[in-house]
Amino acid sequence: MLDRPAPAAAARNRGTAPWIEVLSGLGEKGPACIRLWTGRRLWLLDVGSGPEATSPFQAEWLEGAEAVFITHDHIDHIGGAAHVIRAGLPIHATAQTARALPFGADLRLLPARGQVIIDGITVTTGRNGHALGGVWLHLALGQEGLFYSGDWSEESGWFAFDAPPPAGTALLDASYHLDAVPQSERRKALDLKLAALDPAAQVLFPVPPSGRAGELALHLMTRGRVTLDDACRATLRDALASGAVSEDAHRLATVVAAPFDPAARFLICDTPNADGGMAWRIVQAWRDTGVLGRRGVVVFTGYMTAHARAIAAQLGHFARWNVHPPLGDQKRMLARLGARRFAPLFCPMPEDYLLEPDLPPLLAGRTLL
Repeated sequence: MLDRPAPAAAARNRGTAPWIEVLSGLGEKGPACIRLWTGRRLWLLDVGSGPEATSPFQAEWLEGAEAVFITHDHIDHIGGAAHVIRAGLPIHATAQTARALPFGADLRLLPARGQVIIDGITVTTGRNGHALGGVWLHLALGQEGLFYSGDWSEESGWFAFDAPPPAGTALLDASYHLDAVPQSERRKALDLKLAALDPAAQVLFPVPPSGRAGELALHLMTRGRVTLDDACRATLRDALASGAVSEDAHRLATVVAAPFDPAARFLICDTPNADGGMAWRIVQAWRDTGVLGRRGVVVFTGYMTAHARAIAAQLGHFARWNVHPPLGDQKRMLARLGARRFAPLFCPMPEDYLLEPDLPPLLAGRTLL
């Protein structure tokens, strides 16, 4: 077990006013981890690793922490959970997100949408439109409240999104930086790319099962035969049963019920960078038989690690499918919140936002709430 200070020692010299400090995820597409001092307790918001193999979770981020909140089950937000469990810290997460935790977690359930009071602080959650069981967090701290989006999207036809209450301080998913292209244009671009391919070619879409798998399947099922690997089928089956997805999502019921068909036109498979799971096995088989990039085409639709970029270099493709907010949605969120200051997370060069009109000031370093 990690040695960590007792609560009294952890609170020493931290002051009585709440503050936040971004430990990781500011100025990079790196692990999400934010330190929050509530005035009484030290909390961490997300404990990610990756997405690059060169960006592990740093165990020292846990020093003094007394509780952890995890917004969703993607590795760059949950990847350090094993360290948290070894440290004996309680983990606050939704029931769906908790399914991805290693064994032995001291779990404290969060609602997918609602309010709980934790150590005297009202914590409001809402569905984030990005991942099954994923939530944003609103904490009634300071004079105007703190909003942490984790990852979020308002363009999904698969996941639901709940609007958050006002907050003076916003820690915002800005993974797409200043890219303003909406999802409607992304769909058109993907269709054009597919139309240019050999109609006899199979197309592999590596995806996170709890992320864009369902949305892509919905879009592609009217364009050819779609199949899901076992990991995606199990996750989407749970999603349909949970009632946490849109009404339109139920059009996928027959695809989800069918077994994986390796001869289908569109193969939607785990993992998102084809570095594991069925996606990795298919890429290896195509490479070994000489069809990779010809009769077997890989299309990446999200953040690409070095491994994915190496595959794409072999006649692969990239077609972004929005699962994070474009610039217009970022601006509308800040206006909806009434935010007086914000941090654009998970993107390079956050200082570029200083050149955008009508945005609140950027956070810098440790910030009082």
